[in-house]
Amino acid sequence: MTLFSLSPRRQRRLTRALQLVIAVVFLVGAVERNLSVVVNASIALVVTFLPAILERDPEFDLDAGVTLWVTLAVSLHSLGMLGLYTAIPWWDSLTHTLSATVVAGVGYATVRAVDEHTRAVYLPPRFLSVFILVVTLAFGVFWEVLEFSIRGVTDLLGIQAVLIQYSLEDTLTDLVFDGVGAILVALFGTRRLSTTVDSLVGRLERTRGR
Repeated sequence: MTLFSLSPRRQRRLTRALQLVIAVVFLVGAVERNLSVVVNASIALVVTFLPAILERDPEFDLDAGVTLWVTLAVSLHSLGMLGLYTAIPWWDSLTHTLSATVVAGVGYATVRAVDEHTRAVYLPPRFLSVFILVVTLAFGVFWEVLEFSIRGVTDLLGIQAVLIQYSLEDTLTDLVFDGVGAILVALFGTRRLSTTVDSLVGRLERTRGR
């Protein structure tokens, strides 16, 4: 996947730069003893290395653009924890949209690979678009429930919340932009995920043959 018409080499460099940004966010959180920043930055760093772990498998071909896509999403969220969520009104909407595209992309690639792998499953293109939207919104609802639950537990224990839920209006807005992210993938992202889908299909075929 060629993201922003950049070469794979430049995409990898940008990925490393964004990982460095997340590491800096982690250090800032540690110095300021901000638990929410430290926890979110730690999880973000782990997520950015997951594509690299998958790439170690010689049977799995993961495009550099996919890695950059995921890293960009989690890095923007990490930066938001430093205060950008409150300082910039649209930052939350931006991160939700981008994160939703990642969820939608994973959902699409997985289901598309299963569809191509077995004749027992047939998913029409229109259904796939609806599926992407439903899965992304379902994950969005799960995330909002998780935020609410964590906030309730941390308030009960008297400790700092690692995820923040501002209001019901904010939750509904988040879900709207989750839907926007899913629609963007349905309209423009499926072709760009073809390499990933092919890798998953090949892996399923080799697994069945063993």
